[in-house]
Amino acid sequence: MEKWECMVCGYIYDPKDGDEGGGIAPGTSFEDLPDDWVCPICGVGKEDFEKVEE
Repeated sequence: MEKWECMVCGYIYDPKDGDEGGGIAPGTSFEDLPDDWVCPICGVGKEDFEKVEE
């Protein structure tokens, strides 16, 4: 699964880790995050994330 980076604060969403504080289970792909999910660091929405090129 692909990692995604917040373009505002640099937070990396890694699907293998999920977002425990946001109630997102490990193994949840970025595409499967709820539409109202926000960056746990700065609070911006999914539209402000870009796929990390590895």
